[in-house]
Amino acid sequence: MLTKFETKSNRVKGLSFHPRRPWILASLHSGVIQMWDYRMGTLLDRFDEHDGPVRGVHFHATQPLFVSGGDDYKIKVWNYKTHRCLFTLHGHLDYIRTVQFHHEYPWIVSASDDQTIRIWNWQSRTCVAVLTGHNHYVMCASFHPKEDLVVSASLDQTVRVWDIGALRKKTVSPADDILRLTQMNTDLFGGVDAVVKYVLEGHDRGVNWASFHPSLPLIVSGADDRQVKLWRMNDTKAWEVDTLRGHMNNVSCVMFHAKQDIIVSNSEDKSIRIWDATKRTGIQTFRREHDRFWILAAHPEMNLLAAGHDSGMIVFKLERERPAFCVSGDTVFYVKDRFLRFYEYSTQKEVQVAPIRRPGSVSLNQSPRTLSYSPTENAVLICSDADGGSYELYIVPKDSAGRSDYLQEAKKGAGGSAVFVARNRFAVLEKSSNQVLVRNLKNEIVKKSPLPIATDAIYYAGTGNLLCKAEDRVAIYDLQQRLVLGELQTPAVKYVVWSTDMESVALLSKHAVVIASKKLVHRCTLHETIRVKSGAWDENGVFIYTTLNHMKYCLPNGDSGIIKTLDVPIYITRVVGNNIFCLDRDGKNKLIAVDASEYIFKLALLRKRYGPCYDGNIQIAVASAKEIDDKDHWYRLGIEALRQGNVGIVEYAYQRTKNFERLAFLYLITGYLDKVGFMCKIAGQNNNLMGQFHNALYLGDAKKRVEILENAGQLPLAYVTAVTHGLTEIAERIAAELGENVPALPEGKSHSLLIPPAPLTACGDWPLLRVMRGIFEGGLDATGRAELEEDDEAAGADWGDEDLDIVDASEVVANGGDGFVDVEEGEPNEEDGEEGGWDLEDLELPPETETPKAAGNARSAVFVAPTPGIPVSQIWTQRSSLAGEHAAAGNFDTAMRLLSRQLGIKNFAPLKPLFLDLHMGSHTYLRALAAAPVISVAVEKGWSESASPNVRGPPALVFSFSQLEDRLKAAYKATTEGKFPEALRQEVDEVKELIEIVREYVLGLKMELKRKELKDDVTRQQELAAYFTNCKLQRVHMRLVLASAMALCFKQRNYATAAHFARMLLENSPQEAQARKARQVMQACQDKEDSHQLNYDFRNPFVVCGATYVPIYRGQKGDVSCPYCGSRFVPSIEGQLCTICELATVGADASGLLCSPTQLR
Repeated sequence: MLTKFETKSNRVKGLSFHPRRPWILASLHSGVIQMWDYRMGTLLDRFDEHDGPVRGVHFHATQPLFVSGGDDYKIKVWNYKTHRCLFTLHGHLDYIRTVQFHHEYPWIVSASDDQTIRIWNWQSRTCVAVLTGHNHYVMCASFHPKEDLVVSASLDQTVRVWDIGALRKKTVSPADDILRLTQMNTDLFGGVDAVVKYVLEGHDRGVNWASFHPSLPLIVSGADDRQVKLWRMNDTKAWEVDTLRGHMNNVSCVMFHAKQDIIVSNSEDKSIRIWDATKRTGIQTFRREHDRFWILAAHPEMNLLAAGHDSGMIVFKLERERPAFCVSGDTVFYVKDRFLRFYEYSTQKEVQVAPIRRPGSVSLNQSPRTLSYSPTENAVLICSDADGGSYELYIVPKDSAGRSDYLQEAKKGAGGSAVFVARNRFAVLEKSSNQVLVRNLKNEIVKKSPLPIATDAIYYAGTGNLLCKAEDRVAIYDLQQRLVLGELQTPAVKYVVWSTDMESVALLSKHAVVIASKKLVHRCTLHETIRVKSGAWDENGVFIYTTLNHMKYCLPNGDSGIIKTLDVPIYITRVVGNNIFCLDRDGKNKLIAVDASEYIFKLALLRKRYGPCYDGNIQIAVASAKEIDDKDHWYRLGIEALRQGNVGIVEYAYQRTKNFERLAFLYLITGYLDKVGFMCKIAGQNNNLMGQFHNALYLGDAKKRVEILENAGQLPLAYVTAVTHGLTEIAERIAAELGENVPALPEGKSHSLLIPPAPLTACGDWPLLRVMRGIFEGGLDATGRAELEEDDEAAGADWGDEDLDIVDASEVVANGGDGFVDVEEGEPNEEDGEEGGWDLEDLELPPETETPKAAGNARSAVFVAPTPGIPVSQIWTQRSSLAGEHAAAGNFDTAMRLLSRQLGIKNFAPLKPLFLDLHMGSHTYLRALAAAPVISVAVEKGWSESASPNVRGPPALVFSFSQLEDRLKAAYKATTEGKFPEALRQEVDEVKELIEIVREYVLGLKMELKRKELKDDVTRQQELAAYFTNCKLQRVHMRLVLASAMALCFKQRNYATAAHFARMLLENSPQEAQARKARQVMQACQDKEDSHQLNYDFRNPFVVCGATYVPIYRGQKGDVSCPYCGSRFVPSIEGQLCTICELATVGADASGLLCSPTQLR
């Protein structure tokens, strides 16, 4: 037994583990309920409202609740977050023995000395079932983990299994008619929601406990006859399988282990016994001297058990869960599922190496405890506690890796601890004689060596050396010379971790980490309140270790901190940079990425490596750089100063490092041309011809370049440079020197003078301005969220609150600032293009193309500059209720709120390019400095020089009535030519008259497109064509629509309707060909009826629903309209987005369109 936590208290009668938190509830005979953190070992809370002993307690699986039942006949449901009892359930007439929540339904099951079991609904706080049948105290009752069953144990010597399927059906589906009738009968005449399925008789005395197996159809019970019985059940019967004998007194509690094939029982004989569930034999017994055991609890997820006794409780594990592993180079060898495996860090691949033999005995904790590896011989040494401590030696052939069928007979031997000490030698600890036996790979003893201290375990400490662990100290022992190389007093060490260079060692105890040198010279000790689990060294000499719930670091000076919190314990195997490789308790390899910046920063400070330590204070950095006076630090300082625009410090840093090339370029870009000339002289003194030439090039000094090239012996280049730059005398002199080797200049090539570039800033540091973040910057949306939450969501979801970069003014000019369709002046000759796309048989529509977006983004100010005046754009928004002016000011969110309030607009995506055009069109942009961002200036309507600077006009908007008219004409033209998708994309949002025109066209064109999609439904095609004729269109378009509808109805023998359309066509001044066709149709349809009934009555005035395309006749009640475009809809469309304008919400309460300042006066 591995005890994890222990308490001292009054007698513990009830226990319950929390499913996720490391908490356990203990209910005491004194009436107190304690809540403990068993990981930290602290008492979290106590609840003491019960009067008398509390025998049952249970945590809810998901809610922050627990339930308790006591000798005061009360069941209490508590909220542990609010630390109070929520309610009390009354009904039992005697002591309550156990309580339990159902894992799925809102039920509690309780067992009582009143000989009943009750099921309660804790949500409705009522008793939903009473299970009667036992004729003595019911000692326990619990739900099955999966099925609709309850098991109970009673002092009437029986175990009963109850079927509660009817109760579940009643809870789950009471709406079913037959079940409702049955329910009614039950309520009237009495019925049973739970029936006895089996009665298990076999115990000779009262039964204290019974519980289900978590997955198999098994039940285990314990009784006052000192026996544990195992029962099996099927659909029809249950029977006794076996009896486990061994307890010397009443068996208090018994249960199946969730993860292992074992049964755990405890008894008033002061023992906990572990039984093999398959062989039905005792495996192990744990005894207390004076305390009788009363209760057991198992953790629902983890491998933990708890037992309550006369003076407290213990939380324990039966077996170690730490996998045995050993790191060697790029691999870690470990044991998982009775197989030796290795994991390669670089490829992250896992390979199964060889099976490990199963232990012969059935006792617990037989799994491998430690593992040692010899890479040269590929030999693995595995130690376990089997047979009182033994080792197994496996030599794995290289070609067998990954073959699971490979099985080798391991070389075995007795010994509590065994490790490799050399390539082909391993040491085995013989505790009885306190000596180590050095063996070869044939398992033959080569050498015996007595140990200097009373040793419990041995660890590797370098070739030929052992680290010996005693109870209170460790020592490093040289086996060859038989010398103690170092000794250190420590708490009892559990694990030893060496750094990769073997210069440092970490000694891990239960609650401490000791860091020492290779000679065991103490460096530091860290104390932990909870258990230390594992650790590894990183490449910087920092020790990374884990406790039960944290990953931490330890610096060489003992400074430590938390890296991250862990949900479950892990075992670190290797640390590479920010990556932690580890094994979990299931033997799975995991890679965890962590943020190492904190401990790397501290380590750099500790080692006085100030390179990685940045603060941002340049003056302090200069002082530090002078103190350190290291070339690398001056270089780093120069980079940071350049980033901050501090030219003086950059210059100083470059001078200290004699970085003349960078210095010359710095002088060039900051305009210190005289200093560039000085740098040219320095380069000449240092015989740096290339640097000298560069500086002459920076200065634009052609004469100096010719001189440098002459001095370098590059006469042809000097001649070409002189001739190109018109230095005739010098060129003639050089030509005389060259004689016949004068180079020929290329003909027909134009040459230009290289002029030094204009400086970015004029000779000085960049100006720094201390600024404060504005109260509304970046958070304006949050201030008004409550006002129009739904509309804000729609806006923010797409583009209402995104950051917009400042746009270069040249881009605005290049893009024209006007994304409108160009229309030729004058009315288009519609008659010429008539019927171009109006093929009455089959209209071919062009594919829809993307709507062109307005180029460029709007400006966004991240910080509020501390200027005395108010920005013009802010004045615009304060004075105006026009959405367009708010958009021009860049306040898109307030513009959207205004549109939402005035017109019920919900979808703002189509308005995005218009908002951007308004904003950019009402601003102009000035470029001040090459290195500075452009400055935006607001453009006001009707501005003049004589106007007062304190009086601000409204913004100059890019949209005008004439532009909107031009766009409408373009839409007319597209409709005439049959380009329906293009015609649909002309949207208008300013003038009511235009809105109405566009609404009629959009509705009609959408119906026409819908009609062309319907190939098979002829009746619907005719209806849509007929509805199109009801739209208010220009005459030229109305003629086309009527001709189309007339032809369609005539073909489908709807003669009366076709004749109606023919009459309407003749009333619209058709062309000669159209008139002739209409008259022919009227003549052919005379006195004939329709062959199909259409949902179309031209005599009754109607409008067409913009979503369903059905007529809404005059007098029909309940139609709703779009607050923006005025489209009408059937009532079911209310609350949806208008399908015509695709902007506003149908039926929204809106104040109406505001499109002119005159409306506000």
